[in-house]
Amino acid sequence: MSICSAAVLISGSGTNLQALIDETASGKLDLELSVVLSNRSDAAGLERAHKADISTECLRHQDYPARTQFDAALVETLDKYEPDLVILAGFMRILTATFVNHFSGRILNIHPSLLPKFPGLDTHQRALDAGEEWHGSTVHFVTGELDGGPAVIQGRVPVRPDDSAAELSARVLAVEHKIYPQAVRMFAAGRIEYRDGSAWLDDQRLIEPLQWPIK
Repeated sequence: MSICSAAVLISGSGTNLQALIDETASGKLDLELSVVLSNRSDAAGLERAHKADISTECLRHQDYPARTQFDAALVETLDKYEPDLVILAGFMRILTATFVNHFSGRILNIHPSLLPKFPGLDTHQRALDAGEEWHGSTVHFVTGELDGGPAVIQGRVPVRPDDSAAELSARVLAVEHKIYPQAVRMFAAGRIEYRDGSAWLDDQRLIEPLQWPIK
């Protein structure tokens, strides 16, 4: 069985990218990081990729008059690397059907909430405003519905009475660095897949996402 090839899409600092780089370098994650692509030339995550000798690409979304044209350019660029998996790691663009359909079943995203709660932005403040006792992050397959694809794994943290959004965000991010490599590891091993609108683990439909730490 050939090693799983992955493309990672970022827009910012790339801390989840770094978690994947570290897990791959240590031998804990059997993955080939083929390319890191950003829509921002100043994304710090590109430097992380350079230091790890990973190929990089930059496509500025401002250079394209329509989302579909940008997504078509993304597809054309990524297809050169023939990725088995596309990993969205802080890629701050809403992807159209042009992209999602092309890589259907091969796109993972991580979202900073316990989906289906709080899709979209500002999740940490929204969790505080709602008086949630628990918050966290979800790895899910990407479909045409924003943050609505089937969940694979979640990591939870308690919400403290005196939490600020920044403090809560930092604790959630630490959990993300654990659950994203775990989900990618399962995909690379052929254990998880997207089929019939659901996530499947070891050929069993996932009714609820796995909860980290996995026992």
